[in-house]
Amino acid sequence: MLVDTHCHIHDKQFFDPPLDAAIEHAHQNGVDKIIVIGTDPQDSLAARDFAAAHDEVWWTFGYHPNDYDGDRAKLEQDLKNVTTNALDDSKLVAIGEIGLDYHFDGYNREWQAYLLENMLQIAQDYKLPVSFHVRDAFSDFWPIYDNFHLPTSVLHSFSDNDDNLQQGLKRGLYFGVNGLSTFAKIPHPPLERIILETDAPFLTPKPFRGTINKPGYIKNIADWAAQYYQISFDKVADITTKNAEKLFKI
Repeated sequence: MLVDTHCHIHDKQFFDPPLDAAIEHAHQNGVDKIIVIGTDPQDSLAARDFAAAHDEVWWTFGYHPNDYDGDRAKLEQDLKNVTTNALDDSKLVAIGEIGLDYHFDGYNREWQAYLLENMLQIAQDYKLPVSFHVRDAFSDFWPIYDNFHLPTSVLHSFSDNDDNLQQGLKRGLYFGVNGLSTFAKIPHPPLERIILETDAPFLTPKPFRGTINKPGYIKNIADWAAQYYQISFDKVADITTKNAEKLFKI
């Protein structure tokens, strides 16, 4: 059994193929559990509804740092709406994706930090793990992270340097490994700290580059991991599935 711990197949803006076909493809490739990731309050509620309609799907409540416009009053109302109406849902497994992203021009450090701190407070209050999106921003991220007392969490789509890999390991974090690993030169954590993800429809692994990613391609990422760590596919599946089940309680 395999788990796709991070994808966006609930969002029709990004995911074009018929969703039932994508889920069937996942089952055919041994992916029996899927987590759909919220990127703002409205999208998170769509993820909740999608999870409610599929036995094998769970969801997260997130707010991507690039999607926040600095409106604090609206943020307060949005967070109140979700925390009042959705955070007791039995299929909610994490807060995320949230974090800091300084990759593109025009980012605002103050806005992103404010959003992250508000979302981390929710994670701390509800004792939920976090799926972190951090890109070109670890120097600001670690001090904010260390101000909170969080359950064990995950750095989604980790592709930074070895120093930040070690910082994450020191804090007991898991690392999301996806299609990037099949075509990019990035540092990799020990297998016991890995969970598998697709980030579908993005980051399609080899040999399917140039097509829309989907949860069934977790199998290809596991194949890559078996070769990289020089162990059997079944061992990769066993370790990463147990990690995901432990982290997200699914």
